[in-house]
Amino acid sequence: MIDHVSLTVGDVAACKAFYDAAFAPLGIAVLHAVSAEETGTVAYMGYGPTADSRSHQAGKPSFWIAGGEAPSAPMHVAFVARTREEVDAFYAAALAAGGTDNGPPGIRPHYHPNYYGAFVLDPDGRNVEAVCHAPA
Repeated sequence: MIDHVSLTVGDVAACKAFYDAAFAPLGIAVLHAVSAEETGTVAYMGYGPTADSRSHQAGKPSFWIAGGEAPSAPMHVAFVARTREEVDAFYAAALAAGGTDNGPPGIRPHYHPNYYGAFVLDPDGRNVEAVCHAPA
């Protein structure tokens, strides 16, 4: 249903380092960058599944970040993991990259019996999740 989402981030370098590390276990990387000269405002970086991922969206950026004043309202965004091991790796990588724990990997049966997710706060305090819906 959603084609893409774009976030304004307070510290582009810190957020890029965080997302680069956190997304690597999920097969997600920067696929496209647009300069401030091209947009007429700020530069954007677009993340998406890499060509070697098995995603039908491979090669298409759908999560964008851009510099500016980060909004103060809470936000949550979740990314698909193919396996529970990818969720675990996302969580470890995100914490190692400076993310803050907001819920360790585990089953969340109140969502559904196979909901396996992990939550971290990015450098701007956004709740970022990796989730796997497949059975163990």
